[in-house]
Amino acid sequence: MAATAAAGTVAEAPPKGLKLLKAALANRKTAIMLVFGFAAGLPYTLLIGTLNAWLGEWEIDLATIGVLSWIGLAYAFKFLWSPLVDRVRLPVLEKLGRRRSWLLICQVLLTLTFFGLSLSDPRLALGTFALIAVIGAFASATQDVVIDAWRIDVADARAPVEILSSIYQFGYRIAALIGGALALVLSERVDWPTVYAIMGGFMALTILATLMAPDTPRDAIEREQSALRKAGAIDPRLRAIGLGIVALGWAWAIWTVASFMTLMLSGAVDPATGKPPVVGDFTKAYGPWIVVATVIVPALVAAVFNWLTARKGYILTSDEPATTTGERAADHAYSALILPLGELVRRIGWGVIVVLGLILSYRITDLIWGSYAFPFYLTELQYTGDEVAFASKIFGVFMTMAGIAIGGILFATLGRMPTLLIGAIVAAASNLLYADLASGAVYIDGFARTLGLDAFGHDLRMVRLLIAISGENIAAGLAGAAFVAYLSSITSREFSAVQYALLSSLTFLVGSLGRAWIGERIEQVGYAPVFVLCALIGLVAVGFVILEWIRTTWAERRRGDGDMLAADAARQAEGDTA
Repeated sequence: MAATAAAGTVAEAPPKGLKLLKAALANRKTAIMLVFGFAAGLPYTLLIGTLNAWLGEWEIDLATIGVLSWIGLAYAFKFLWSPLVDRVRLPVLEKLGRRRSWLLICQVLLTLTFFGLSLSDPRLALGTFALIAVIGAFASATQDVVIDAWRIDVADARAPVEILSSIYQFGYRIAALIGGALALVLSERVDWPTVYAIMGGFMALTILATLMAPDTPRDAIEREQSALRKAGAIDPRLRAIGLGIVALGWAWAIWTVASFMTLMLSGAVDPATGKPPVVGDFTKAYGPWIVVATVIVPALVAAVFNWLTARKGYILTSDEPATTTGERAADHAYSALILPLGELVRRIGWGVIVVLGLILSYRITDLIWGSYAFPFYLTELQYTGDEVAFASKIFGVFMTMAGIAIGGILFATLGRMPTLLIGAIVAAASNLLYADLASGAVYIDGFARTLGLDAFGHDLRMVRLLIAISGENIAAGLAGAAFVAYLSSITSREFSAVQYALLSSLTFLVGSLGRAWIGERIEQVGYAPVFVLCALIGLVAVGFVILEWIRTTWAERRRGDGDMLAADAARQAEGDTA
């Protein structure tokens, strides 16, 4: 009996494949979670990936596509407005529930977004088209916040959070196939506006799941007193000054990017020069300062607060609980923007410079040119939508999974830092495959003939594409697995959620800002030289990984020496006692 009880406490492994789908359909919460995963994945795929195929086919210049891709920053920085989801009550809709009210408005906006895009022409009214896409990106990012919160709220013994998370990913992948592969296949048979109208219909169906979803009442969530206002914490009045400095930096960065996007996409001239805006000039002039404002300044503020706390300066002598909504919002903002960096600076010290450099640069080769993948395949190389759908969205998924598996094997055999270094190298090198593909595929053809793959086609066209996508997706899967593991390893358990969210968001910053400049360079010199440039840019991440490897080795060595000294001191103390 005891053995049975003990066995019952062992967590069951989450089901996979068809068993996962069956589990979802057997429970109301998990079935709705499947739909919510689909609702989250569909707009991301359509707005960040597939939309570029449409714009490329309709001959929108690549620099403009790059600027429009900045809407993806909404996903990176959604934690900035996540407190609104918990605290703001929506008029009229509040009676639906604290989560369903937000989900409904997000999904309605997304449905209208896709129908709105289908009724607009980016060639004639790019500004209107871009505005609709921006609204959709913010609605999608907000929906992600709400879905994540709903998953945690409704989890119970019958629908544990692990099962809900797995089913969410299942639904997300289904959406990626429909919004990616199916959309490309449809585009070969109908026009792009019709494709997005069809996708709007799919999005509208998710509203039914929201109306049937259970919810948690707002007053059921009890808030604990913030540790930020307990005795020994930094004085909230001083904290407000630091938070104001950081908020001004973020506000300036967001305003600067938004202003340039508006100027670029509206076709207006730069009031400072009287000429059309130039993406390259903007990136060079403002890109580094945006990184300073959003990363360096918060880290410096966090370091100053750590220094003051260690010296017992400007700290509370007694508890001062938050009593107003403004104070609670300020606490949340501080916890999201400064506190995670503060803990990291306190734990790592000056090594945080290397850590932040690695985070900002590691995925740059994936992010910086990803917006131009579909224009490259469809417009430059003249592959069909069917061919790209199979190669990129179906075959490519399996190659990504293979890369993730390889990453796991390397972790088990070599360890974290060697795997991280290999991931950085192969991610940079994979750009050379595309450089060769853009230049006539001389080396890819030689590789294919060596392996006897030329039997699949006399001109090797599809084989070329599959080889290039295989290399890139395997590298991306390996590097992605390595990077997630690295971020998890440096994340403190005390601040696991907010710290991981902030650090993972910073990953998108540099790559996203550089997309428009890369698009401009492609227009000037062509794809092949830019792919070589991307490979060279990837060496920056390789350098930071080597520095981080050295830093962690020294830290472990110092920690080991400290443990030895402590053991010697303990033995000495025992001897003195004897």
